[in-house]
Parts: sequence; structure tokens; C-alpha cells
Amino acid sequence: MAVSTHSKGCFVEKYYVSHQEMPEIRHFSSGFMIPRSGIMGVRVKLISTPAKAGRWGLGGILLKNKKALFHWILFGMIIMSTFFGCALQHGVVPSETVDNNKKREEVVVAISTEPSTLDPCQGWGHGNMPLIQSTLIKYNDEMSFEYDLAVNYSLDETGLVWTFKLRDDAKFTDGEAVTAQDVVFTFETAKAAQASIDLTFLEKVEAINDTTVTFLLSKPTSVFLNTIASVGIIPAHAYGADYGMNPIGSGPWKFVQWNPQEQLILEANEDYYGIVPSIKKVTIVFMAEEAAFAAVQAGQVDVALTAATLADKTIEGYHLERVTSVDNRGFTLPVLPNEGNVTEDGYPIGNNVTCNLEIRQAIAYAIDRELVAEVALNGFATPCYSENDKMPWNNPSVMIETDVDYAKKLLTSAGWLDSDEDGIVEKDGVVAAFTVLYPSGDSVRQAVAMAVAEQVKQIGIQITVEGTSWDDLSKHMFSNGVMMGWGAANPYESYCLYYSKGAFQEDFYNPEGYQSEKTDKYLSAAMEALTIEAAYENWQLAQWDGETGTCMKGVCPWVWIVNVDHLYYVRDGLDIGRQQLHPHGASMPLLQNLHTWRWI
Repeated sequence: MAVSTHSKGCFVEKYYVSHQEMPEIRHFSSGFMIPRSGIMGVRVKLISTPAKAGRWGLGGILLKNKKALFHWILFGMIIMSTFFGCALQHGVVPSETVDNNKKREEVVVAISTEPSTLDPCQGWGHGNMPLIQSTLIKYNDEMSFEYDLAVNYSLDETGLVWTFKLRDDAKFTDGEAVTAQDVVFTFETAKAAQASIDLTFLEKVEAINDTTVTFLLSKPTSVFLNTIASVGIIPAHAYGADYGMNPIGSGPWKFVQWNPQEQLILEANEDYYGIVPSIKKVTIVFMAEEAAFAAVQAGQVDVALTAATLADKTIEGYHLERVTSVDNRGFTLPVLPNEGNVTEDGYPIGNNVTCNLEIRQAIAYAIDRELVAEVALNGFATPCYSENDKMPWNNPSVMIETDVDYAKKLLTSAGWLDSDEDGIVEKDGVVAAFTVLYPSGDSVRQAVAMAVAEQVKQIGIQITVEGTSWDDLSKHMFSNGVMMGWGAANPYESYCLYYSKGAFQEDFYNPEGYQSEKTDKYLSAAMEALTIEAAYENWQLAQWDGETGTCMKGVCPWVWIVNVDHLYYVRDGLDIGRQQLHPHGASMPLLQNLHTWRWI
């Protein structure tokens, strides 16, 4: 969702003074923040319900239960808010397929997000395997670390000096050897760029010899390994202004051609020091999800990212791959009142409705997340209660139950009453009505936002759902709710979302303006922890310490709703390997194991 792709964290079981083998590492993943480009179009499926006698009715239609009613309401809302042609038909959609059993060495992949550069120092591959470049260490399909360019590493007793020993048989695709000097050049260049890689903790990087490099940190940093795992090593001898458009690397894939807004072509690196991919050529085409869906129907692509609103269609010659994710959807709620303050760029700060804690918490408790997942997203989602769902550092006490009566009680006790009987509560002349923004063209965020808006009507809160451009959204996100997408299998994201210094920045992390000295203390302690136990404890305390925290029963600057599944149409006969737990951004995570794909 956001342009910013900060480094994502991970933890080792314990730090070792020195070792020849990798320490045990648990629960690693990468996090990729999707660029601000259009993602998907909108299609709507009308879910009809037989008109039978029941307790719920809509117009002249009697519906069996509230779920059916919700289907109809959501359908009507989307119809009114979205202009589109004819709806997709149910059943099998014919496709012009090739022989699915034919052995092939090429694959065509349709994704919605095009990178802005292929330069790791500018953020390419950060949070994912950079494909073209190698990394010191990398993730395997079990989300643990394994060696790549490095063959071992060690950490001194201070927690500040990391030493990596490199393999001596790695070469760039121009034939030059990869050395420790290239590693030094890469990290010095990345730090100087100050792009999307957070290297503020890196004091110095030094080549001891051609195969040994040391990193000196300014302070112990629990996210260090995760950071370096996604930074591709670039050639010091061949780096220039055009590198991002014509890169050289030592990874499993060799750059061939990039036509912006059209396609990226890669070939297997036959001189790769690891296992050479069985797929010899990959063409990555960039298209919105409705266009990708049409390409699948026509048999023009082998793999295509799709949306939950399209994934219930059967297409001959293809099957649906459903990948579990930590990709959440929720919306921000400004925690400060509108007192005329503005950001450094002059954008308004604060909202006189959402600044009230009881409003934010009432919304959180009023949402039936399972119903949102089932109806708005065709069941391709699960309820979400924090940015850390499914992660070992998540505090289980942050989960809340849907409780509409409790939500109403929160409002009534705080003086929010519907005195004029218009269905909307008010207090001291302030009406409980505000706007939630989402990026136009994103059918998932639209459907989720509208489902929530419909549900909170029952507690007297009016939410207006409005689609807009990312540029316009960035100007109004400090004073309105915004439907966001986050998710990474590491706790550094929590630091970015809630650390006080990040408030009111244009990186989308903390536009609601959450600031807390107590939370900052927990987050800092977690970042500087030397053991996994200490780190986990402080990440959890930041979420909820028994009295307050960042979760929905605490300060509630975010209302978390669902984790969305990542969905892909895959041509029969193509094995896309064991997919890792996907972070936010359904396009690039798909490709992080591209070197393992094969035709069967």
C-alpha cells in the first residue's frame, strides 16, 4: 500500500559470541509494501436468496436471516458507488489454452504492481528475494534463514559487531567475482540513498579481506538479520545512474529487458552458484486485476494475481491457488481533535469525531469480522485483530468479540445520544459522522469499508466511504479515516506504525497521530533486545500491558478488520512451489520462490 518499504524484523533464539553454524531462527518472513499504483478493478456478484418467510426484510423482499440481508445491502451499496459494465457470469469461462501437459521452459506472469526500480539500494526486492541480485542470507519456504552469499556469520559479545564470511565462487553476470568490497559498496550506497531501507543503526561496514566483511551497529538491533536478508548485493565496478533500469547481479535470474508499464523479462542465470532454475525465461506483465482476469480467460498468461471479488470463477485449464497471508485490512482513526493544526506540508490534522476514544472502540466492537470476510470477500479472508496476527510476538489478549450492546453502552455512557432521532448519535453539537477514504479501483478495500459502514449504522455512527487517488488520499489522511493494508511477518512494522516520531509523516505508517511515551519505551526495548524472550515480551506489552496499549481495547488508533488471502489463477501443469507466508502486497511475494517453479 505504501511507497515506504521499511526493513522488516526477525529474531534469533539467542545471540552467539561466535559460531560456525547458523543459530536456530524462528518465524521469519519478509514484508513488502506495495507501491501506490492502482491495484484492481471492481466486479460485483449478486448473491440471491430465495424469498422465504423470515425475520429480516428488505423492501418487498423477505430474507431468511441477517446474513442474507447483509448480502443485499452490500450489493446495493457497491452498485451505487461503482460504475462498471456487465457483471461476470457464473460457471465455467472458456479459455484458449495450450496443451497443459506440454513441457515448457517459459512462463508468463501477470501482476498488478510494477517496481519503480531494479536497484536494491533504492528499495528493489526489499522484503522479498530481489531475483536478479544475491543476498548475504535468505529465507527458505519455512520462513527460516539460510545462507546465500554468506557461508557463516558471528556476533560479538556486545551485540554490535556482526562478521560474515562469503563464498568464493559467486560471480556477477558480467563474469566479475563477488567480493566483500561489493558488500561494503552496497550497504554504503543504500545508507546514503536513504530510500526505503532503514539503515540508521548501521555505523560502519568494512571489508577485512575479499571474503570477510564486518558490520558495526550503533546499538543492538533485533531486526538486523531481516534487513540484510532482503538487500541484494550490487557490483561496485558496474554501478551507475542507469543501474536501476539495467541491473547486473549474481542471483538466479539475469536481467534481459524492461519495458515500463508493459513487461519485465528475465532469464535463468546459467552461471548461478546455486541450483539453476528449471524455468529458463520469465515474462512478467503488468496489468490491473480485471485485465489479468481477461488474460487468463484468453489463455494468454500462465499465472495471474486476482482479487477475492473475482476468485469464485472457474476457468478451464486453470486452478486457483489460495495463499495464507499476514496481509491485513483496517482503517486509521485520527486520535487528535481538529484544532486547526496542519502538517509541515499544510495538510489538516485531526478529526472531532474520531478523536473520542469511545467512538473508536465502539466501532471496533460493533464489527462482525467473520461476516465481513464471508460476504464482502467471498470467504477469502479471516478476522483480524492486530497487525501481528499469526505471529509469535502477538499478544493474544488483544482479541475482542463482536459486542454491539457493549458498543452502544460505550457511546451512551460518554454522552453520545440520538436526540433528534435521525439514527445518528451526537454529543455537544458534534454529529458522529466522518469519512473513510480508500484508493479508487481497489475493490477489496472498497468492499470491506462499505461492509463496515453498513454495520456501524446500528450503533448510530455514520461512515461515508469515498474512493480517491493516492495523491489526494495522502493530503487528507491526517484528518480522515483511511482503509489501509499492512502486514509483515516481523515486529518492526509495529515500531513503524506506533513509534511517536513517525506521527504525521507521509509514509502512511502513523497518519492518525498516535504518540505515547509508554509505548515508545516498550518498542525501543523490543528493538534493542538481545534475546527473543525479551523482545517478544516488549512487543506484546506495547500492544496491551493490562491497562493500555496500541490494540483496539486500548487506545485503538486502528480498527483492524480482516486478513485477506492472496489469490492466483495458475495454469494447470505449472507448479509454483511451496509459497511462503505472504506479507502485504500480493504481487511481489508470489515471485520470491520463482527459482523453484517448474512445469510438470
